[in-house]
Order: sequence, then structure tokens, then C-alpha cells
Amino acid sequence: MSSSQEIIIDSLTNTRLANLCGQFDENLRYIEKKLSIEILSNGNNLRVIGDDQAIIVANRVIKSLYELTMDEIIRQEQVHFALKECDVLETENDSIEHKAIEDMDDRWQIQTTRKLIRPRSENQNSYLAAIMKNDLSFGIGPAGTGKTYLAVASAIKALEDDEVRRIILVRPAVEAGENLGFLPGDMSQKVDPYLRPMYDALYDMLGSDQVAKLIEQNLIEVAPLAFMRGRSLNESFLILDEAQNTTIEQMKMFLTRIGFGSRAVVTGDITQIDLPKGKKSGLVHSTQILEKIDKISFTFFTAQDVVRHDLVKLIIEAYEMDEVD
Repeated sequence: MSSSQEIIIDSLTNTRLANLCGQFDENLRYIEKKLSIEILSNGNNLRVIGDDQAIIVANRVIKSLYELTMDEIIRQEQVHFALKECDVLETENDSIEHKAIEDMDDRWQIQTTRKLIRPRSENQNSYLAAIMKNDLSFGIGPAGTGKTYLAVASAIKALEDDEVRRIILVRPAVEAGENLGFLPGDMSQKVDPYLRPMYDALYDMLGSDQVAKLIEQNLIEVAPLAFMRGRSLNESFLILDEAQNTTIEQMKMFLTRIGFGSRAVVTGDITQIDLPKGKKSGLVHSTQILEKIDKISFTFFTAQDVVRHDLVKLIIEAYEMDEVD
């Protein structure tokens, strides 16, 4: 049996309402589809028609999104995250379950130049807390769980708060065997394909002009893992991405670069190892020998933490089931 409820939002303005609804009300249509409800817009009033539980969820989601309209343009991505934060679960009979989750700790939210970065799951919240509290943190899990993105956000915050003097972003260039000489172009062009995901995160948070300025001032350094050998890095925030593609020797080399006043985050997906056959992953090895050391934290993500398109979560789960079989 359907019921209806009017959603009342304090300080409602036409501009923020338009931002909330999206172009041609696309944001409202997305919420309708996910919750199997109907949302009617009449001037500054929104009326939700549907199952009582779905109406409760819609109320929370819409009010949460409205809070963001002050600082952000609301797109489907934000709507998806708001629904996920309310822990909406679609069951086989298309009914909606809603399980309340604890509010995320505001201390682990990060405001960058262009956007507010917030944890989207309890695991992400724990991950951010671990990065802030420990000198060395590991984030391990499948693609789309925010491992690299949240690490980069944490590095930006540390730099802006004068906790470190520079950010160093590192990735192994496994496909080129760490031997980049045969690739065309200058050194920047040789390594860019391997470092592009971290550039993308920086651009999203700071904008391309600000990133270029920080790189020019050597406050941000992006480099392949091979370039770290022999260095000792003090007062730096180091991020090693795609760490599943390091050898044991390379992982040891990177971890021993950590100097006084520095912090490091290591991220990777141990189901996506591209090392030559017979080579053991340095990331896998590190989980076996470092997990009990104080000031080192390990956060393990699952498909439930994926914050990309809904299909990504389903694809990851399908591959996991296939591996079990």
C-alpha cells in the first residue's frame, strides 16, 4: 500500500532546489528508480509517494543532498553515494530495506580546493582514521573502493596543514619492466601512462592549474618506483599505488625510504597482480610480516565498499564467485 509525505527543507531557495533536482529532474528520477517511488515537484515543495520505508530513505537522501547544494553541483554520482550512505539494499523482490548506519566522524572529512571529500562507508571511515593516526597505512582491496583517492586527499590535507613539506606519489611501471628507456618521448611522457590515475585524483581535488603550480614548486612529485632507490625522504607524505605489482625487494626498498616526520600509504589489489610468473608480490608479503607492528595499519576493502557504478560491485562479486568455484 502506497502512502505519501511532503518533504520540508529549511532555507529552501530556487537555485539550490534546481541544483538538487538536476537537469530535467534527472537526480529525482534516479532516486525514484532506485527506491521504486514517485517524487512530485510543485514549486518549492517535494511530495514522495511510495512504500513507507522507501519514503523514510528518500527523506534522508534528499535532505542529505540538499546540504551539499551549498558547495557542490549535484550529479548522479553524489545521488548514488547518498543512497549508499543510507545503506539501501535492493532485494530480489524489489522491496527496499533500510538499515541505519552510524554517522561518519566529521574529523575524517577532508575539504580540498574544489570539493569536500567524505568517507562513503564505515570501512572508508576507518581507512581515513588509520591514515591520520599511523605513520604507515595499507589499503588493500578491489578497484573502485577509494583506496588511492582517499590517500591522495589525506596527502593534500597534510600538505595544506603544514604537517609535511611535500607529497610524493609513486607507482611501479611493471608493464615496462621498470625499464622505461625504449618508450617514446621524454621522461615525463614515458611515465605518464602509469601515473595518470593519481594525476586524475589531484586534478579532481585541486584543479589542473593548482596541481601544475605545486608540481613546479616541487611540493608534489610523481615518479615511478624505480626512481626511489637510494633516497631518504623526510617530512614527506608518500603514496605507493598499485603496490601488488612490486616485488618483495621493491617493497622493502620503498618502505625504508620513510624518513623523519614522514607518513606513507600503500595501496593495491592483490587479485590483480601483473608480476612475471614466479615473482611473489611485495604487497602480499608485507601483509604476512608487518601486520602486528605498532603504527602500521591494514584496511581491507571488499566489493561492498565500491563507490563506482553499480555494475562494478556486481562484476567484482561475479569474479570472486568464479574464483571460489
